[in-house]
Amino acid sequence: MKYFNENDVKNIKSYNFDFIEFEESNYVFTLTLDRPKKKNALNPQMINEIAFAFQYVSTKDSIRALLLKSNGNIFCSGLDLKAINGEIEKNNSTVPKANSKILIGELFNKLYKPKICQLEGDVYAGGFLLIAGCNYVVSIDGLKLGLPETKRGIFPMQVMESLSKIISSRNVIDWCIRGYNLDVKTAYSWGLISKIVDQFKIESFVSNWLNEVVSNSPIAIQYGLEAFDKINSSESNHKYLLEMLELVLKSDDAIEGIAAFKEKRNPNWK
Repeated sequence: MKYFNENDVKNIKSYNFDFIEFEESNYVFTLTLDRPKKKNALNPQMINEIAFAFQYVSTKDSIRALLLKSNGNIFCSGLDLKAINGEIEKNNSTVPKANSKILIGELFNKLYKPKICQLEGDVYAGGFLLIAGCNYVVSIDGLKLGLPETKRGIFPMQVMESLSKIISSRNVIDWCIRGYNLDVKTAYSWGLISKIVDQFKIESFVSNWLNEVVSNSPIAIQYGLEAFDKINSSESNHKYLLEMLELVLKSDDAIEGIAAFKEKRNPNWK
């Protein structure tokens, strides 16, 4: 994982992060998505900040696990559609730009440390790259999990790849094509959610999981996750699927679908 200069990464606390929060304590790095007013939609600089933090975690022996959380009632709504159209909001982030294109799925795959997601908000579209990239997902009940891309003239290309490592291919394709919302219990039965807990118990459950994980051999776990990535490599697929996503985003259907979404009307497919 070499998206950024190593010396820059070592000085992570000298930079201003506008879209995520983080803290490091008791061998655990907690990363919190912090763009709640925009439903934690992923814009280029937010992805940049996440990648910067991941590279930092990968280089620190004192960090043995990563906890992924979010602020707001939407965990992540996927890629920022305005950013896709070149509308990048002004921000105060001083995190350097990556030296190569960031593949979110591979960002998770190449971090050879246990990753747990504490899910307390709805997830849509590209947000599933974050969920599927974690080794364990603890969720409260009553959330909406949706893949609405085909309703916008888009297709969840890279999400499809990440989900196919967890869910049966038939269920993945059906979900991608039809674009419906999934409930948490069905996601649990499919293996996407590892554990469903009550809201007031989720903090203690996650804490216990992390305590158990960090007490085990960090070197053994690192080599094991690296080996798992090697025998299940998705890197070439993610690169190809990014190209396919960029292709579909240029289509007339995508232009119409995104416009209809912004204008709150039904799309008029040609």
